[in-house]
Amino acid sequence: MALSLTRWLLAATAVLPQVSGSILSPTPPMGFNNWSAFMCGLNESIFIETAHSMVDNGLLAAGYNRINLDDCWSTMERATNGSMVVDTEKFPRGLPWLTKYLKSLGFIPGIYTDAGLKSCGGYPGAYGYEEIDARDFASWGFDFLKLDGCNMPTGTQAEYKQVYGKWHKILSSLPKPMAFSESAPAYFAEAANLTDWYAVMEWVPEYGQLARHSRDTLVFNSTLYWPDITGWDSILFNYGQEIRLARFQKPGYYNDPDFLIVDHFDLTMDEKRSHFAIWSALSAPLIISAWIPGFSKADFEYLTNKDIIAVNQDKLVFQSTVVSQDENWDVLTKSLSNGDRLLTIINKGKSTASYSVSFERIGLTTDQHVRVKDLWSGKSNVAKNRVTATSIPSHGTAILRLSAVHKSLGRVIPTGKVFNTFSLTTLTASSAGLTWGSSTGVDAQVWQALDDTTIRPLADSRQCLTESGRGKVELTHCNKKLGGQQWDYLYSGNLRSLSSKNCLTESKDHGVVMEKCLYLDNNQVFALPSGVEVVKD
Repeated sequence: MALSLTRWLLAATAVLPQVSGSILSPTPPMGFNNWSAFMCGLNESIFIETAHSMVDNGLLAAGYNRINLDDCWSTMERATNGSMVVDTEKFPRGLPWLTKYLKSLGFIPGIYTDAGLKSCGGYPGAYGYEEIDARDFASWGFDFLKLDGCNMPTGTQAEYKQVYGKWHKILSSLPKPMAFSESAPAYFAEAANLTDWYAVMEWVPEYGQLARHSRDTLVFNSTLYWPDITGWDSILFNYGQEIRLARFQKPGYYNDPDFLIVDHFDLTMDEKRSHFAIWSALSAPLIISAWIPGFSKADFEYLTNKDIIAVNQDKLVFQSTVVSQDENWDVLTKSLSNGDRLLTIINKGKSTASYSVSFERIGLTTDQHVRVKDLWSGKSNVAKNRVTATSIPSHGTAILRLSAVHKSLGRVIPTGKVFNTFSLTTLTASSAGLTWGSSTGVDAQVWQALDDTTIRPLADSRQCLTESGRGKVELTHCNKKLGGQQWDYLYSGNLRSLSSKNCLTESKDHGVVMEKCLYLDNNQVFALPSGVEVVKD
């Protein structure tokens, strides 16, 4: 049975101080990686100049304490003893010197390799050399490994699991365990059948601290394989992949929508700020991949916003989930460890506009006034019944922290969309019955997951999602004595009836039906609001 969100928050807050010491990365990593800005054009001076700029402009003090090398740092051949050979034209003083220097400034250095026969850039891969490479990376002073997944011998999901599992065992056994960034899911993310993607996403949290789940955020040559793409398109694409996966995130493991590409040439300042705000609301890793010494004062100001970083680094590390979506607006919420509630509103439209959200949609049950802090301006106001964000620019994002004026916000109900993470259709209530439809942002597509494990449409919270027999699902008057109204949300993404043990399904004709539970089937994997307990079956 699912815990209430309030009880879950209290339990999580109580255990966090005890468990955080055993977790390699208690909050999402922050820092720098060279790939998006420089790709194979990396060298020693880039990392030295970047490190000093991060110190001088407050990024290190704000928490961006990792500096990671990406692909192409080696020569094209291994040494006779099997070790990778550092390219001394790019790194004339060697990598041990560089890691020591970065550590002297206060940074944690990280390095890249590939799980396959060759890296994505054509350099030696680590397949068959895992122990040698891990030993070398540790001896050179690295504390973080990004493992890419190009050029695997067969490319099957089972092979990725075996190889990444081997790396997990090796890195965990080092005298000083190394943080592990896994790129395996990205190689299954856009398949015609997402079963393997879901399968990879189930095991990566057990092996590492973060996993890049889909394609790269835009790099400067991406238009060669993705024509007519803009930086904003890239941000929204990876965000769209991320919101399918909230059930996997937990303290110590973070879904990774890839780098902050905040100096990409076609991003406006509002889009850059949105990029940072959205990633922060998701509690995603904040790894900047850009030429940091070239940043403006305004760039450093928003990237070091203490209130927004605090949301990203919140101890619960909940990933914000979608309350509603339509053509122009995405609304997301999550709870924070002190009981506050985060509200994020993304303006995807072409003009500046305001947007209002009811307390019910935010998951609040209080009829009292609530303090609303705009995390961009730092200014607060008091609201009752509704929260309004004014003058959100085109492609801008409002990020608001809601707290109690007196005592606490009270009971919070996980509230938001229920959607199929394959077809992206949304569970919709109507007078004609239940359907799977495109997101339009109406109350009939916003669902409450209550303490008693019932699921109810915001449009009429007296009605409950009900398995009514013979494969049918409908809305009926909520009745504790009536079977078929209690549900478990499984780690696999299945929404399972406690009564029949069958699962909610989107049929081939987009009908809402019940069928025998299938493992990671495209028609049975759903995203639910943040705060719903996920049950491992």
